[in-house]
Amino acid sequence: MKRVFERVGALVLLAALGAAAAATFAWRSLDEPLAVESRLVFKVPPGATLSRVAAQLGSRGVVKYPRVWALYARARGVAGALKAGEYAIEPGTTPRRLLERMVAGDVILHSLTFIDGWRTADALAALRRNPDVQVTLRDPSKDLMAKLGAPGLDPEGQFLPETYRFPAGTTDLELLRQAHAALVQALTAAWATRAPDLPLESPQQLLILASIVEKESGLPSELPRIAGLYLHRLAIGMRLQADPTVIYGLGDRYDGELHSIDLATDGPYNTYTRTGLPPTPIALPSAAVLEASAHPEKTDALYFVASDKDDGSHVFSATLAEHNAAVARYVAHLRRKAASR
Repeated sequence: MKRVFERVGALVLLAALGAAAAATFAWRSLDEPLAVESRLVFKVPPGATLSRVAAQLGSRGVVKYPRVWALYARARGVAGALKAGEYAIEPGTTPRRLLERMVAGDVILHSLTFIDGWRTADALAALRRNPDVQVTLRDPSKDLMAKLGAPGLDPEGQFLPETYRFPAGTTDLELLRQAHAALVQALTAAWATRAPDLPLESPQQLLILASIVEKESGLPSELPRIAGLYLHRLAIGMRLQADPTVIYGLGDRYDGELHSIDLATDGPYNTYTRTGLPPTPIALPSAAVLEASAHPEKTDALYFVASDKDDGSHVFSATLAEHNAAVARYVAHLRRKAASR
């Protein structure tokens, strides 16, 4: 009988030692690279429990011991701290490091760029096209700025052209909120340091002017001069005569060319028939254009036309006679180009 008890005791001890060895081996696996040979994207759904995430990692063969991984998370007190989102699991990542990243919310960030000179409608269309953006604005034209905390403000020009990075599933409204906040920050900074003698009464007027400069600019180096030219016109009461404002006012009726009747037909955005700034911005101006408009170049120029260099530059003139001569040179240049084709 004594020998029987000894044998049973020995078996129990061996089982215990085996279990301890297995547990030690499994615990050490937390610092061994995961079973991924190339970059793997793993998504943690919103509201997913630790057990569910561990089971999915195990079923996909990523984590060899999912129960040990979950037990470790509970021991660390972070079982309920996993953040939803997409995670890039690279070769060499350990289970311990993966848990740390999921707790920190180190998710994959996607990007979306609002282009300088876009209209707000273009930005909204880009949001709708992006598969990583959650679309919530079924009718963006209705109370958009009120939803962003700026009721009564026209949405045109209210979003800074920039590249925005975001986790998958971010709503269109949240991205617009970020872009509007960035615009307000850039505009506030430009207005606070503006040249003291600008013929502008508010940051909104600076934004409107900058949107026109944005649509007229061909070279970054010319931005302050174009801004200075338009501000010169404003200061002396001359009409801006800016083609982009007329084009904006035409909307869908613009066929790619401006006609004499377009310039002669009065409307709130026709700066050939009306003095002063149009009622709203006409595009999304960049931070660089806001700065150039707030710190324009001093110039006596009142007119400008594209140069014959075909590099986006312009010829600036102080008198109508000089301007007409520059226009004639540019037209002759276009004719020579057409004849050589």
